[in-house]
Amino acid sequence: MWFQRWRPYVPVARRRAQAAAYAKTLVAKEKRTLAPVRIDGRKIAVSFWGKAWCDNLECYSDFANRLPRGRTYVCNGSVIDLQIERGQIKALVSGSEVYRVKIEISTLSKTVWRCAKNDCAQSIDSMLDLLAGRFDEGVMTRLTRPEDGLFPKPRQIKMNCSCPDWAVMCKHCAAVLYGIGARLDTMPEMLFTLRGVDHTELIGQAVSAENLDRSLAGSADGALAAGDLGAMFGIDLVDKSPRHQIATMSSRPKLS
Repeated sequence: MWFQRWRPYVPVARRRAQAAAYAKTLVAKEKRTLAPVRIDGRKIAVSFWGKAWCDNLECYSDFANRLPRGRTYVCNGSVIDLQIERGQIKALVSGSEVYRVKIEISTLSKTVWRCAKNDCAQSIDSMLDLLAGRFDEGVMTRLTRPEDGLFPKPRQIKMNCSCPDWAVMCKHCAAVLYGIGARLDTMPEMLFTLRGVDHTELIGQAVSAENLDRSLAGSADGALAAGDLGAMFGIDLVDKSPRHQIATMSSRPKLS
């Protein structure tokens, strides 16, 4: 009688250890280090950026059926390497064997990024925070708006995995997408890297001629000048023309 012979069950811990050993050998050939995703506790992400990424991911009905298995995989440490670059994510995920995952994400269009920068500089409080090297709640909320923020839409995400699963999103790809949220907890700047934009441009937008004119004109006693801003925030305001100034800062804005 014909019967199907199943592979013997291998505990997750042993499978993960075997995969890590394999991945270590693999990256040694590529002369780089592993960047595994480690989840501490029951939540995948705890920061504003990480939680916003995961919440947005779970809003996509296209992905709903596949995300639960991805959560399980990322939480049990199966994402043993995750590299985020401009427009793409490369990862190694432990399953029955080690699978290679590549996810391509469209970079942000110039129009969307320009609108985001303009909106972030409209609030005086936000502008002053940007000059001080901080992102306030208003800026972070604007940058993570589902319709026109930094998060990619499903049609802008192209997934590929070396596993035999024929689905557009396999559980390994789902685990990697969740892993991005965990990575943003400690490296939120990688969201800007992924979408191909420079978060320091927000500072330049905040000190554009138009925004400075509006802000200085609206100061309480009308006495605040560009020189005062430079002293207050530790920046150099360089005149390019009578009505155009740009700022340079030694430090990058903090994203949290």
